[in-house]
Order: sequence, then C-alpha cells, then structure tokens
Amino acid sequence: MSGFPLDHRGSGILLHLTSLPSSYGIGDFGPAAISWIDRLYQAGQSWWQVLPLGPTGYGNSPYQPLSSFAGNTLLISPDWLMDDELLGTSDCTHQPFSVEVVDYDAVIPFKNRLLEKAWDNFKKGVRSDLRPAYERFRNENDSWLEEYALFCALKAKFGNAHYLEWPIELVQRKPATLDRLRRELADQIDLTCFAQFLSLRQAERLKAYAHSKGLRLIGDLPFFVSSDSSDVWANPELFLLDERLRPQFVAGVPPDYFSAPRTALGNPLYNWDRLRQSGIVGG
Repeated sequence: MSGFPLDHRGSGILLHLTSLPSSYGIGDFGPAAISWIDRLYQAGQSWWQVLPLGPTGYGNSPYQPLSSFAGNTLLISPDWLMDDELLGTSDCTHQPFSVEVVDYDAVIPFKNRLLEKAWDNFKKGVRSDLRPAYERFRNENDSWLEEYALFCALKAKFGNAHYLEWPIELVQRKPATLDRLRRELADQIDLTCFAQFLSLRQAERLKAYAHSKGLRLIGDLPFFVSSDSSDVWANPELFLLDERLRPQFVAGVPPDYFSAPRTALGNPLYNWDRLRQSGIVGG
C-alpha cells in the first residue's frame, strides 16, 4: 500500500454506519459513531471500513447509489443538528423504531421531516453564520449537485418512479421543461442541496474525530451507479445505453451471502470512449 513501510501491519473492522445503534431507527454520523471510534481506539485498531455512504433510496444496496457524488442524508445525526441549533429537542420526538432492523418506511419520512424543519429554521435565519459555508459548498459542487437535487425533486414528484417512467420530455431532458421545473421545485432543490451540505459537515466532523484517535477510514467507493440515478439521467452519453436509454450491458455482483437473488446488482457500464473524449478520464 502506497505510503506505508513494507513491515507495516494494521487491523480494523468493517461496519456500515447504518448498523450502529440509534434511537432514531438507523445508525448515523452522531454520538454512536463517536462511541464506536472510541471502542476501536481502546481495542488498538487502526482502520474502520465504513462501506459506501451514497444515497440508496428504500434500503437498496450501498453499491447501487442514486449518485456517485452525493451522501446518504439518512445518516445525518439529529443529535448533531440539535448541537447546531437547527433543531430543538421537541422536533426529534418520535414513536419507537425497530431495534432489530432498519424500517425504511418509518425512518425515511421521519428523517425527511427533520431535514425540512432544519431547512425551514435555516431559511428563517437560524445559524446565519453557516450561510457562507453553505453557499461555498453549492458553488464548489455545482458540477453534480444541482442536477442531483433536481433529480431528487422529480423522484418525489413522480412517486419515486424510475426516471424512464417520467414524462418523455423529462426523460429526454428538454431544456424548456427542465427550466420550468427548476423554478417550480426551487425550494425542494434548495432543501436537497442544504441536506447534502449537512451530510458533508457531519461526515467531516466524524472524520476529524477518528483522525484525532489515530484511526483511519476506508470508504469503499461504489464503482458503478444505479441505472436509475442522477448520473445516468443527466449524462446518458457517458453510459452504454440502448435507444430506449436502458443499459446495453450491466455489471455488479452475483447472488451471495450479502446479496440475495432478488437484490443482485445490475449497473450500467460506462462508455469509456466518451469519457476519454470528454476529458473526464485520461487516455
């Protein structure tokens, strides 16, 4: 491994954030993750492999994300939103969640409600000191963030349907239609951008704490994305798709212990020639 002496040895644990205990129905970036880092430190571990942390929708595989850039906002810690004064204690009250599995049908609307409340407070001027950082985040990530936010708003508008089931003018990305919907869905788009800002802010806080304990994180990037993703919708020319915009070929993993037959992955292959021509990847 580059940067390590030949006699270097280290050990660690593989654990996805969603597996951590939480009173909010799903593991997140907050206090339980801090406690987990403390346990790894006390056990003399050097690494935490967290697995991919991209957005997956209703319990899909982390290796089949809706974006290769965005973070999974279900991992945002309500406790840390309270620390940031974007939520109050009463905002986070809820009915008991399952302690055995992540019940996405319960967790997703709960977390979405919290993010909407935090966004509403932010718009009203709460933590106005974060505004410059938020605007900088949007500007620095404009190459993917705005399209992803529009994609999410449209997914919500059309009942989470695959983008190929949307009206044809959206599937074909007609500029006039996209411009009109960007205006109509502006607040939802801004909310998604703000949620991504919060996700990165909390992830960086957790990363800094891990590093302070001498613990390194392994992210495990998903090499492919879902065929129903903002990447494929916004840049179909970069994938090997047929005339109906469906994958010509797919890649992924076969059914195994971690991926039952019903969840085996099938992700569209990249059009490497177009990627090279565009300068996204080298020759």
